[in-house]
Amino acid sequence: MSAAPPDNDVLWARGIVKSHHGTPALRGISLGVREGEVLAVTGPRGSGKSTLLDCLSAQLPVDEGEVWFNSAPVHTLTRAGRERLRRDRFGFVGSEPHLVPELTARENVALPLLLAGAGNKAAYTAADEWLERLDVGDFAGQRPERLVQSQRQRVAVARALAPLPPVVFADDPTAPLHREAADQVLRILTSAARSHQLTLVLATHDPELVRFADRAVALVDGRLTAPAAPVPRGTVASGASGASAVTATRR
Repeated sequence: MSAAPPDNDVLWARGIVKSHHGTPALRGISLGVREGEVLAVTGPRGSGKSTLLDCLSAQLPVDEGEVWFNSAPVHTLTRAGRERLRRDRFGFVGSEPHLVPELTARENVALPLLLAGAGNKAAYTAADEWLERLDVGDFAGQRPERLVQSQRQRVAVARALAPLPPVVFADDPTAPLHREAADQVLRILTSAARSHQLTLVLATHDPELVRFADRAVALVDGRLTAPAAPVPRGTVASGASGASAVTATRR
């Protein structure tokens, strides 16, 4: 009989295995993520980071093992059940923004709220607020093709945060950005997650970005290479534009 996950873990995985066309991607990963935690998953490209996030977020079913969200099993859900979970409880930011090209920035951010049943006024008010926080409020009426790459990525972050999902998954969200823009987007993303007590799981191949997390784990060839280690506190500099910068210190 399976043991229940710890009560303080919003996400919990045990012994998960996943292969792509016969090639192992995850080789028995066990991991817990606490509510309100900012967890960084590090490792080189091809180490299994994206696959791990996809399994934790119910985008991919595991081949073996267990995945739990808020003490409810994810690994036993049907495809439709996984889709509902992703829509209702999770937010996503990838290395590419994947905005709907026919919609304005404001409409893109409001879209997940509207799909979840929010009224037009509430959805667009929230969209405007998050665009302002991400310093792209002046571009709310622009379509993605009129925005530069860093602005599109900020819109994608606003879209993920606007519904205030319990968990946000960010898969190399700053990969296409230069250092200054990457740092600024990560400051805003982690600051917003902490201020709203959201759990953030961040995958990155850039070790410099680990300083924004509360804790980090390392993946190599689909295996955790070391136990979770705390990140030094107070290492995130202040001065983020559009949102108050928050140090790594947790309450």
